[in-house]
Amino acid sequence: MSIQTIGVVGAGSMGSGIANLAALNGFHVILRDIEDRFLDGALSRMEKFMSKSVERGKMTEEQKQETLARIQTTTNLEEMKDADIVIEAVLEDMALKKEVFSLLDEITRADVILATNTSSMSITEIASATKRPDRVAGMHFFNPAQLMKLVEVVRGFETSAETVESLKALSTRLKKEVVEVKKDSPGFIVNRVMIPQFIEAIRLLEEGVATAEDIDKAVKFGLNYPMGPFELQDFAGIDIGYYVMEYFQKEFNDSRFSPPLLIKQMMRAGRHGKKTGAGFYDYNK
Repeated sequence: MSIQTIGVVGAGSMGSGIANLAALNGFHVILRDIEDRFLDGALSRMEKFMSKSVERGKMTEEQKQETLARIQTTTNLEEMKDADIVIEAVLEDMALKKEVFSLLDEITRADVILATNTSSMSITEIASATKRPDRVAGMHFFNPAQLMKLVEVVRGFETSAETVESLKALSTRLKKEVVEVKKDSPGFIVNRVMIPQFIEAIRLLEEGVATAEDIDKAVKFGLNYPMGPFELQDFAGIDIGYYVMEYFQKEFNDSRFSPPLLIKQMMRAGRHGKKTGAGFYDYNK
């Protein structure tokens, strides 16, 4: 199947990044969200991202404008009828994702792959909302999608080998490194490794073993990570990590993944990292 037009559903930070990435690599993009203000925000973020590239000499102003011209925005999901593949990037809510996939199943051509950018949720359950589970898979990008090199291609229980190979080939065309997740397991590879590290870092902070700043410093200089666990959680949004912890606990039925009390308290207080200007570095201050 020849992929020329990529549909992206959801114009948040991940959806807009994926749309920008696709357009930068020559694809026509249909970007959909429920309100024009979300689409305007997405275009503004793309323009800002590419303007920095122009300033650094990595692209020309003409190339930036050509990239933006390849992006079609819409609030009408029916526009996805023209897509050769659709990548869903809506909120991490299973009911919402299944609703979107059910609608896309009716709108798109029968040969179109429906991919989800979920970071942790069951591909098999999402695919159950369609009549084409063999053509549903995970295509998990990392934020910011334009810069982060990895894509996890994730099999659902009924995902076909042809679908997996198509998504791996598309990832290569998008200039990404790709790994195949052969079993539909919560968190796939990266989050399965990362979330326990987040939990343990929060417990260290709760127990007074060290400050958030020193835990981050130790991880960055001791393990050579570019960001510490608290910097990364504050950057992504504390709520995202919290919901993944809850999902892991439920799916694995394992208390090891239970969100620590501190992050529960921060959620109750509405302190969601960068979204509120308060994060782990403010603990005990």
